[in-house]
Parts: sequence; C-alpha cells; structure tokens
Amino acid sequence: MPDLSGKVAIVTGCASGIGAATVRRLVADAARVLGTDIDEAGGRALCEDAGASFAAQDISDRSLWDAIVVQAVNDLGRLDILVNNAGMISGASIGEVDDDLWDRVIAVNLTGTMAGCRAAIRAMRDNPGGSKGSIINIASTTAIAPLPTDVGYSASKAGVRIMSKSIATYCAQQGLDIRCNTVIPGATETGILNKAEETAPGLKAAVAATSPMNRLADPAETAAAIAFLASDDCPYMTGAEMLVDGAMMALHPGF
Repeated sequence: MPDLSGKVAIVTGCASGIGAATVRRLVADAARVLGTDIDEAGGRALCEDAGASFAAQDISDRSLWDAIVVQAVNDLGRLDILVNNAGMISGASIGEVDDDLWDRVIAVNLTGTMAGCRAAIRAMRDNPGGSKGSIINIASTTAIAPLPTDVGYSASKAGVRIMSKSIATYCAQQGLDIRCNTVIPGATETGILNKAEETAPGLKAAVAATSPMNRLADPAETAAAIAFLASDDCPYMTGAEMLVDGAMMALHPGF
C-alpha cells in the first residue's frame, strides 16, 4: 500500500461512491484528509466514521475554494493532495438540454475542478520545504467516448481530461514539484446508478456489460488508483490518464 504518512489531502464529493472510498483509502494509507460535499449530512457522517475532517462545499462556488484550502492548511499544516471527484450528470442530449442545466453541469464539473486546481497549486507551491503536491482529477470514459444522451457531462469530462494536461505542463515548466493526473473510471457501483436502477430495472446489468469483465467496479478499486497517484511512488508521472474501466475503452465496439 502507498505510504501517505505526513500528507494532507482534500477530497471533494466525499459523501458517497468514489469520493467516500477515496477518503477511506487515503486515511488507511495514513494521510490526514479533509472531505467536502454539498451533502452536509452525508459527508459529515462519512468523514466522522472514516476519521477525516469535513467541510460543506458546493465546488461550483469559486469564492469558497480559497477558504477550503486555507482550512486544510490551517488545520492540518499543509496541502499535498487534491482529489477533484465531485461532479454531476445532466441526462440531457443536445436536443433536450436547456441553458440553465448546461451552465450548472459546466460550473460543477469543469469550472469547479479548475477553481480547485488553482487554489491548491497556490498552497502546494508554498508548502514547508518547497513546492510539492499531487492533483488527481476524476474524469470519465465519456471524456473519450461521449454519450449522445448527456452532452453536458460528456463535454465537461472531456474538458477535465485536457485541462489536467495543461495544468501538468504548466507546473512542470514553472519548476513546481506539483503533478496533475486524471483518473478515468468506467462503470462503477455508485449511489447514482443504484437510484437509477429503481426506475430502470436491468440498467446496472446493461452498464456492467459495457466492460469485457462484465461487472461494475467497486469504488475502492478506483480509490486504489487514486492513492497510487497521490503517493511518492510515481514522481515522473504527470499529465497522464489512468483508466480504471475494466478494459471498456480497449474493446472495439463491434465485439
């Protein structure tokens, strides 16, 4: 297991799914973690159970990001890891999406992620002992193969994928020891999917079948990849994409 002793992390969208699994994994790997979520009750309960701190946050509110980072630094001493996990789907195609829904999805998934990266880099640059940090942005297989049924989610996650490369190269060229990588999960067992199954029986099986492994990922499997990227075990890995998709993107769609 990666050794994250002495490291401080922020994990957004911590109340459930990949975010919850990531909080638990980073704490297990000896990091001190501040989890955030718009779901205050769920996020607080998860963090209390996992042994992490909690702050309520709507990541689309750019004015809150500096305060969240300051809280982490003031309470925990520094900032080494940012996991931009919080996000939302719209479920609307280009024929259905309205301006308000489009703006909200972009504000959460893309602009919120950018604002988090910007605030984190400022803190990581000034860490005791010199610049140091790892930013892990959570995208989606829709960043590679978009959904016709969700134009906003697909576009925003593609934006996260490319933005992460821009951030990685900026930090490298500035001489900052701050890495930025993207994790691209495939079909994963999450609360969103379980809720959708209630109104669309058979959906989980259909989604699982999109992977050659013919199963959904456990969020802990994605959290393991995040923990590796957060660690010092991959110091030359930046601007990269790590697929945790059960070979979904490796299979020709005709087979």
